[in-house]
Amino acid sequence: MLAIAQQAPVPTRVRGAVESVDAETMTVKARSGEIFKLRMAGDLRVSGVVKADLADIKPGSFIGATTVPGPDGAPKAVEIHIFPEEMRGTGEGSRSWDLKPNSSMTNATVSESSVSTDGHTLLVKYKGGEKRIDIAPETPIVTFVPGDKSELKGIQYSRQTISS
Repeated sequence: MLAIAQQAPVPTRVRGAVESVDAETMTVKARSGEIFKLRMAGDLRVSGVVKADLADIKPGSFIGATTVPGPDGAPKAVEIHIFPEEMRGTGEGSRSWDLKPNSSMTNATVSESSVSTDGHTLLVKYKGGEKRIDIAPETPIVTFVPGDKSELKGIQYSRQTISS
């Protein structure tokens, strides 16, 4: 008997602008100028983002925080995404991110929220860890709303895809 191990597909991040959309394909022009043709599943769900407020983040909220190290090394939020309940658990954890140099993404549940003279701090917890995140008053905060495939053309696109 011969067993051949097959290597798992390697995730590839695509960040760019949507050039065109048809019934089955989305064409994305990456920052590098490279063109990607992505096949869209028939059950593709599209979400848009709308402005939200810090007051919308409460203990128990599931958020995504893009951070960079501040002058003191503590994570400083450069953007916060508040996930709707049906997206709870999406990408849970903390990992490096490609928004800015040295940025990371942490998707986690807010366990504590506190205010100081320097701004707002959240303690978030995820499987295997926790992180304190400082939020300045000017940090963009958004939440997700239902969207439609027809709204994709011309938007900025960022998605981790699986290439085999």
